[in-house]
Amino acid sequence: MHTPDSNVTAERLAGLPRIPRDESGPVFAEPWQAQAFALAVRLSEQGYFTWKEWADGLAAELKAAEDRGEPDDGSRYYDHWLAVLERLVMSKGLTDRVSLAQRKDAWADAYRHTPHGKPVVLRTPARK
Repeated sequence: MHTPDSNVTAERLAGLPRIPRDESGPVFAEPWQAQAFALAVRLSEQGYFTWKEWADGLAAELKAAEDRGEPDDGSRYYDHWLAVLERLVMSKGLTDRVSLAQRKDAWADAYRHTPHGKPVVLRTPARK
């Protein structure tokens, strides 16, 4: 049985091009993919961008990848998803390129210094 919210989510998902899925819904190979997916859905629900903006951006990103000759095997789908999410949050003024780059660097440093099997935790920046 579907609730009204799950019906809206299902309609949104159906409108997205080539989303990796099985009979239960979206399929994620890595935790970050699920997190990026959830963040995009939540930001749209909160009105930061429309789902049409999101879907149009993703369609354009996938078309650009195809034009570059990238294989359409689903292996880079969420890389494209993340690229669109980054562009949208910057265009909406939710972050800027410098802050985004700093956060990416912080995560990269954190995962490089995290023992295998342990959760990745961002270090709190030292105060100046």
